[in-house]
Amino acid sequence: MAKPDAVERGLIGEIVARLERKGLRLVAAEHRMVDENLAAAHYAEHKDKPFYGELISFITRAPVFAMVVEGPADNTFSLVRMLVGATKVDDALPGTIRGDFATTTTENLVHASDGHESAAREIALWFPSL
Repeated sequence: MAKPDAVERGLIGEIVARLERKGLRLVAAEHRMVDENLAAAHYAEHKDKPFYGELISFITRAPVFAMVVEGPADNTFSLVRMLVGATKVDDALPGTIRGDFATTTTENLVHASDGHESAAREIALWFPSL
């Protein structure tokens, strides 16, 4: 997902281009506002953490570009995570999306599933018709 900060900065095309240049394919995508219910479901694992309210405010403040990305092999998750870069912006290497464009960890431009289980849950949440 391109988060609100990426959408606000006009980085959707850059993010999609990097995924496609790697050989990945968008099988679903939608530019949309995130309501409170979807935000709460997406960030449910963080509900009891002190930054939860900030996450909800951030993800609902502007549109996101939600995507389902498919790759030719079982390593699609690791490829996407490599392209995205480390969550903590100070650790994100140049050449990654976060390393090249993000300036703060709290607004780090993109979200990527970390495996089959989280991807299945997120696809059902964001794209229930798939």
